[in-house]
Amino acid sequence: MTDNRIAPLKGCYTGVVHDVLRAMGRKNFTLPPRVTPLQPDMTLCGPAWTIDGRVDETADAHETLLAWTGLLSKCPEGHIWTAQPHTHQIAQMGELSAETLHRKGVLGCVLDGGLRDANFILELGFPCWRTHHTPRDIVGFWLPKQTDIDIMIGEVLIRPGDWLHGDRDGMVCIPQEILDDVLEKSQIAMETESKVRTAILDGMDPQEAYLKWGKF
Repeated sequence: MTDNRIAPLKGCYTGVVHDVLRAMGRKNFTLPPRVTPLQPDMTLCGPAWTIDGRVDETADAHETLLAWTGLLSKCPEGHIWTAQPHTHQIAQMGELSAETLHRKGVLGCVLDGGLRDANFILELGFPCWRTHHTPRDIVGFWLPKQTDIDIMIGEVLIRPGDWLHGDRDGMVCIPQEILDDVLEKSQIAMETESKVRTAILDGMDPQEAYLKWGKF
């Protein structure tokens, strides 16, 4: 089932969500700039389903594919596949996996790693964030360690169920326990920004507008 907070949060751009989190005293919530959207025009937001993995060059093809398909089976709808593979040597998402997750109702994926079959995924419309592209896959090389576990992407701690929110400007992580507060404050901030923008376009001095609304 899709969380009814996704739509209103999608209406808040990451810049305003970032500023709200900063004003709340939060730190280390912006994903590193190496993680970028395959589809910059798409906004991705929702709760994270986390995966931690490792390189294992002793694993055979069957072992790695069995573990991989197990991940696809476990990933819940209405969540974002969020992976820390601890390697940039391989792709962590490809054509058939993206198709499978998309059909299950998974919202998208965020990878601190590679992607392949980009043209197919673009056509499919499955939102993906990644660091790079490579045709090399996980077979005989990579295994998951745990799911639903705290992971780190850069300096950002992502816990199972924390919300990710990303658009063309980047991606932030919102702790699940403050999501409703962040959403409310972000909507208020956007309304205030709209007032500031209108006032400046109508001729108000920008510093005067800032002093009146405390926002710029």
